Amino acid sequence: MFDKFALLGFGAGGWGLALLQGAANTISVALATLPFGLALGLVIALWKRSDYVILRALATIYTTVFRGVPELLTLYIIYFGIQVLVQKVWTGFSIPPFVAGMVALGLVLAAFSSEVWVGALNSIQKGQREAASALGLSKAQAFRLVVFPQLIRVALPGLGNNWMVLLKETSLISVITLQDIMFIATRANVVTKEPFLFFGTAMLLYFFFSLISAWGIERLEQRTNRGQAAFGGATR
Repeated sequence: MFDKFALLGFGAGGWGLALLQGAANTISVALATLPFGLALGLVIALWKRSDYVILRALATIYTTVFRGVPELLTLYIIYFGIQVLVQKVWTGFSIPPFVAGMVALGLVLAAFSSEVWVGALNSIQKGQREAASALGLSKAQAFRLVVFPQLIRVALPGLGNNWMVLLKETSLISVITLQDIMFIATRANVVTKEPFLFFGTAMLLYFFFSLISAWGIERLEQRTNRGQAAFGGATR
């Protein structure tokens, strides 16, 4: 029994260091994907509310495609499909697995987060934008100073859920040889024939990251709602 747990050690024959490196790669991909996916999702949400029919149509097509296509297939298309297409005109071109994973997961995250952004944008009263315009603020200034701070507060719970899903979806990048948690756990299982030990350890690592994320999201929600809570208390 204890001999099996020795396989998780950091000495000779142990997989502990490799698993930690895999965990670091998992978090790195998730953290790199998050700003890309959320920023693109906000752009798509603004397109959905645009006065231009073409932009609204493009945003609808985008979200329909990337919400409907499996994430694994998106990953394959980015890593294998696009790489093959570009190599027809540029022989030495290759996409690093890290970049392919970030782009593929970011495109999917953008599709789902755009719906959260749209709901948050719809909750902000039009009169606030009109008031900002009356104060002489440009549209960009009004969005940055008036709309966006409220947008974050309203959208944060939904975006937090998107982050939790993204964290788990990073396990897909193991299929393109990026050495994340699942890649190392699978490799260790092949070598040692101990699936319960290594996949169980992978499960605990993901669970640990989820617990930390849930705690962090809750703290952010409390911070962004401080002014709202104070205002509500004053009115009562």
